[in-house]
Amino acid sequence: MPEPTNAQRRRRWPLYLPFLLVMVLAMLWSGAWYYLAARVPQEIADLVAREARAGRVYDCGKQAIGGFPFRIELNCSDPSVQLKDTAPPLSLNAAHALLAWQIYEPSLVIGEFTGPLALGVPGEPARYRANWQLTQSSVRASLVGVERVSIVSEGVRVDPADGGSGPAVFRAGHVELHGRPTAGVGADNPAVDLAVQLVAASAPALHPILAQPLDADFVGVLHGAAALAPKPWPVVFKQWQARGGSLDISHVRVQQGDVIAVGQGSLSLTTRGGLNGELQVTVVELAKVLQALGISQVVSQGDVGSAIDALDRMLPGLGNLARQNAGAGIVAGLGAVGQSTTLEGRAAVVVPLRFEDGDVRLGPFRLGNIPPLF
Repeated sequence: MPEPTNAQRRRRWPLYLPFLLVMVLAMLWSGAWYYLAARVPQEIADLVAREARAGRVYDCGKQAIGGFPFRIELNCSDPSVQLKDTAPPLSLNAAHALLAWQIYEPSLVIGEFTGPLALGVPGEPARYRANWQLTQSSVRASLVGVERVSIVSEGVRVDPADGGSGPAVFRAGHVELHGRPTAGVGADNPAVDLAVQLVAASAPALHPILAQPLDADFVGVLHGAAALAPKPWPVVFKQWQARGGSLDISHVRVQQGDVIAVGQGSLSLTTRGGLNGELQVTVVELAKVLQALGISQVVSQGDVGSAIDALDRMLPGLGNLARQNAGAGIVAGLGAVGQSTTLEGRAAVVVPLRFEDGDVRLGPFRLGNIPPLF
């Protein structure tokens, strides 16, 4: 068989060129990945040192780098966080954490966490224990700062760490938290867009009305939001109030059984730390809400008289009905204090939920008082 000529060999070499290019690119990509992976431990050590100086102590029981060829993954067993300068100090200890960066999109960090998560004070036994089926987070950042933070969790439960027989602290089938800097605001008045979603959430330890699962959606803007720092909460709230901070709620919807409530408004703090503001709330099945709150027990006799006078002013003659049966009459008549309307095709009532320096009122009824936050 005749040997190929030089001309034939020259015509064949372009056939091998794509394979050679792929091999070169693979070698360059592998070199770049191993270079970045080798730098990650030192970058993490520098970050941990900076955070420790600010009062936030991060630690890994065991740390490993992986993710070749397209991701940089940090696997951390027994991760822990200690916030030493909060009041009280806070300690969090989880089972495992995975943080991942895409090589081609380093501005996006994705995290996945494995419970249980123990919460308590450093140096003391944990007070609460949280667990979940799945928890993921994502943080997108640029040279100007964080652009978005998201946390999504499924099957969340929080219980006292001692396993006591008391009511559960928190349960939820689904939890979503989203935050991003508000566009178009100046650095002198920073703001953050917030969105929260809860599905089948309950917290019987907080109040009996929260024992039955509910669904909730919240959208709002937190004005005066400064950079997070490990400070006691009273200091954080006082500085937020001094900046003229406010929480503008553009939409909130809560459904618990056949009770539905939607609202909007704005909240802030007074100079003594009392919650201040008003929400206009539209409620379906308002009477059930009042009965669940035990409205006849939480209002004083003077408040009952004021409420009856308010009923008379809004609808003459309704006060006499309330006087005949102060408990049931008030529950039945509160709808007349608000404006009748419809919500999602059902009869509803619009009532103001007011916060006056910590004093909480639903229409003319006083529900209680929230202690000053600083």
